[in-house]
Amino acid sequence: MTGPRFPHRRPAEPRPPGLWRVVVRSLRPYRRRIAVALVVLLAGLATTLAGPALVGYAINDGLVLHHSIKTVNIAGAAYVAVSIAYFVLTRLQTLQVSGIGESFLNDLRRRVFSHLLAQPLAFFEAESSGQLLSRMTADIDTLESLVQSGLSSFVTSIGLFVASMVVLVVMSPLMCAVVVVSLVPALVASARYRTASTRAYRLVRDLIGQALASLDENLAGVRVVQAFRQEAAAIERFRQVNQVQLDGELSTVRLSSRFFPMIEWSGVTSSVVVLVAGALLVQAHLTTVGTVAAFVLYLANLFNAITSLSALFDLLQSSGAAMATVFALLEVGPAMVGPERPSTLPERGTLELRAVHFAYGVGADDDLPPEELDERLVLEGVDLRVEAGERLALVGPTGGGKSTLAKLAGRLYDPLAGSVRFGGVDLREALLAHIRERIVVLPQEGFLFRGTVLENVALGRPGATPEDARAAVARLGLAGWVASLPRGEQTDVGERGAHLSAGERQLVSLARAALTDPAVLIMDEATSNIDPGTEHKAEAALAALAVGRTVIVVAHRLPAAERADRVAVVRDGALVEIGSHNELIEADGHYARLFEAWTGAGQAD
Repeated sequence: MTGPRFPHRRPAEPRPPGLWRVVVRSLRPYRRRIAVALVVLLAGLATTLAGPALVGYAINDGLVLHHSIKTVNIAGAAYVAVSIAYFVLTRLQTLQVSGIGESFLNDLRRRVFSHLLAQPLAFFEAESSGQLLSRMTADIDTLESLVQSGLSSFVTSIGLFVASMVVLVVMSPLMCAVVVVSLVPALVASARYRTASTRAYRLVRDLIGQALASLDENLAGVRVVQAFRQEAAAIERFRQVNQVQLDGELSTVRLSSRFFPMIEWSGVTSSVVVLVAGALLVQAHLTTVGTVAAFVLYLANLFNAITSLSALFDLLQSSGAAMATVFALLEVGPAMVGPERPSTLPERGTLELRAVHFAYGVGADDDLPPEELDERLVLEGVDLRVEAGERLALVGPTGGGKSTLAKLAGRLYDPLAGSVRFGGVDLREALLAHIRERIVVLPQEGFLFRGTVLENVALGRPGATPEDARAAVARLGLAGWVASLPRGEQTDVGERGAHLSAGERQLVSLARAALTDPAVLIMDEATSNIDPGTEHKAEAALAALAVGRTVIVVAHRLPAAERADRVAVVRDGALVEIGSHNELIEADGHYARLFEAWTGAGQAD
């Protein structure tokens, strides 16, 4: 089945690169600013390293060897100058590093949002909206905390640690070896902490997403919760999710409570060992007092860097886990990939489905056993041709595949096998933007964005002016209805159109489709949920919208099928009958029985 029957399935994509490769690739646009920040960082490190060297010079040359106050004063003045330079360079470094980080996060937010909008419907049906919201908010906010409070310190501490180790090796390899040995417990603890905390923080990111998903679901369904008095049950479910998140957060706290004392102990031990070793070396005339003093100061710099990194470790781990989840989302390639050389769709044409197979939740690169794939197929071998200007009704039992067929016709999904063509052009060979201009899928429930009626109508075409939106409203005969609203075309529709009735929301959706001016209009019974008060307006607007267009209607109410030129019966994933209403009634098949059941139910009512 995965061979000849599915020739359009793509081979598996190569494994995405590692996280840090992706991060480095994402930072390429900032390479000039990073280079400037690196120069400032190196200059700042030079001023930091110069301080202990000046102290060693003052002790050895000014006090021990020559007893020269002038030498001490010169070293002191140089130390003051170096400190001022350090202050200026540190401020510049913070501005540079934080500025790069904020720009990176700003671009990352845009990338994630654009990436989500490029995903097909199947992606959003498989993913939790709360988890996606967590990627855009909680995870990126964690990275924001790193940029604002830790990134500059992190970069400085890394540089200071490396530079201090180099200086210590140059000054006294023997004492440096003592320091390295004393660092072994800290290094072992760091390695163990890194492994355990990486798992713990990634789990916490997932738990935060689950908590947001629970919150989002309950707020979206608050009317149902309140209507059926489920507040207590909803609170209890959220309490359980919240408790799991708390347990995950506390596990990271327990890890930190074991790790940070180990770092502090290591620093104290190393300082004591260096002082003792330095005293013995001075007595053996193997080093000088000034060198030991400078060594202790450099060692202080070294452990300041380690302490700073330790303090940032929680934030770094949390940020690393957040970054991994965000970039994992960005690595999800869109299922619908535009062609390299797109074909041009004609203004009008025949819409045709050829040997279409489809299964939900099966990707183009999934390699399922043939028997499992057969079980999951929703449509199998469907052939359908809709002529330009024809009105076709799709009918059939619930779950038969008629809505899926309509979505495939509008390329909301791609078939596993077969093709969908408009004017002879395979929709996979055309740009999605052009497909949306030619074919519009109008859902059963009209979705409105917060804003005015006119702004929602104008969404029908990118770049549409208010005059274009008014003209679309007038073409459907809805200008009088719009004028009757409390503030006319400037009426605020509220969140998801809550200020309008279901019928009024659908009227706005019809006007939006009229502005698009598509060649093919696919409707999932756009008037089935409309209240009687607006049904007449909707029917008249729909009739005006259908003039001169190909119309495909998913008919849940069979009177809509009577008005169609042809009726296609979809049952068990196959097209079992097609013809006019009268022809199918005379054939006395599936459609005749459906219609008889419908009319019988109507008479009973």
